Amino acid sequence: MWDTLFGTANVLAMVMWAGLILLPRWPALLAGVLYAGVGLLCLAYSVGLIGILTGTFDAVGGEAPASFSSIEGVRGIFASDGGTTIGWIHYLAFDMFAGLWIARDADAKGFSRLLQAPILFATFMAGPLGLFLWLVIRERRARAAGRWE
Repeated sequence: MWDTLFGTANVLAMVMWAGLILLPRWPALLAGVLYAGVGLLCLAYSVGLIGILTGTFDAVGGEAPASFSSIEGVRGIFASDGGTTIGWIHYLAFDMFAGLWIARDADAKGFSRLLQAPILFATFMAGPLGLFLWLVIRERRARAAGRWE
């Protein structure tokens, strides 16, 4: 079960990221990335997390009790196939959400798609790094426009 979910989430994320980086940003594409990408990943994460924490799903491999109240508890979550899978889906969902925001913000501020592509790729590969780069790059243009949106 966990291997299938892990693989499916990866394929979904790659397809959505490819669309976000390479295709024209039609409203239907942006909605698809938000709902079919981010939304489905959030749903899979939520079901998996609740299932593991309630014992409905066997986390497989964790020795420490799963919890967020101690580093041992978090290690217990990630020491299992289920915990690793939902942790990975967590990264995929939030990185994709950040990437979608970056793309929309960059379009609104008139940044070229050539500039956006490496930032979006960095966000896909190492979420906070890409987001940080975007925050630094966008600041001057956002300030010149007189708003912080």
